[in-house]
Amino acid sequence: MPLVNTVEMFKKAYEGGYAIGAFNVNNMEIVQGITEAAKEVKAPLILQVSSGARKYANHTYLMKLIEAALIETDLPIAVHLDHGDTFELCKSCIDGGFTSVMIDGSHHSFEDNIALTKKVVDYAHAHGVTVEGELGRLAGVEDDVKVSAEESSYTRPEEVEEFVKRTGVDSLAIAIGTSHGAFKFTGEAKLRFDILEEVGKRLPGFPIVLHGASSVIPEYVDMVNNYGGKMPGAKGVPEEMLRKAASMAVCKINIDSDLRLAMTATIRKVFAETPGEFDPRKYLGPARDEIKKLVKNKLINVLGCAGQA
Repeated sequence: MPLVNTVEMFKKAYEGGYAIGAFNVNNMEIVQGITEAAKEVKAPLILQVSSGARKYANHTYLMKLIEAALIETDLPIAVHLDHGDTFELCKSCIDGGFTSVMIDGSHHSFEDNIALTKKVVDYAHAHGVTVEGELGRLAGVEDDVKVSAEESSYTRPEEVEEFVKRTGVDSLAIAIGTSHGAFKFTGEAKLRFDILEEVGKRLPGFPIVLHGASSVIPEYVDMVNNYGGKMPGAKGVPEEMLRKAASMAVCKINIDSDLRLAMTATIRKVFAETPGEFDPRKYLGPARDEIKKLVKNKLINVLGCAGQA
């Protein structure tokens, strides 16, 4: 099966009351863990590549890994640029075979965000590529995205109709209280479902995206801390909140920090238990298996997209 864009994926997800998992990839083991899990439960996938990951792993290597995943799984897979911040970066990814891109103009004024987003949409649609825009700003740190709590802002529902109409975007990332990274909340998690509900009313049938949606699973935080790491206070979005969002207008849920945690925790455990280990297969293999276990749980129990491929 060739790569797909997100049009049909999101249409089915909206109608079916589930969300597609958008998992960030950086290397072979992460790609394998994600795609093997999806193959076993027959789930559609979005593999996301950030600007930082593209620089680290090299565009060509990543695309060939994803090409191998297509051959091995025969699943509908979209390749998506996560948090593209310039037209040039989005164009480069579109020209390089990505089937979906995000243009994040949320740090600009409303009018400048519209102008930049529309420029990307015009180019992408001419090449059969779908576009995700963003309104509102999520706090936190992830790769090149760094937004302080003071700079963050909730999405204003009264702006979404104008933004979508004037830009022609295919999906919209909104800010309802999630954040990037592994330190999302100091107390009880609070997501603004009232904003999500209002956006859904103003954009009926339109796919909404949730960024910063890792749950920062306590098991992995404990493993990191128990094996020499320091992550006190790391806390993510409870999975029941993500299930609720997936049953509403949210058709795409981004997951990155949980993958990093699963990999790092497992590697730390291997090194602590076998300090003389120097064979990469002996620590990257278990890390890949842990990512696969994590992703299967997300696809089945959180996103609800198992069996939808």
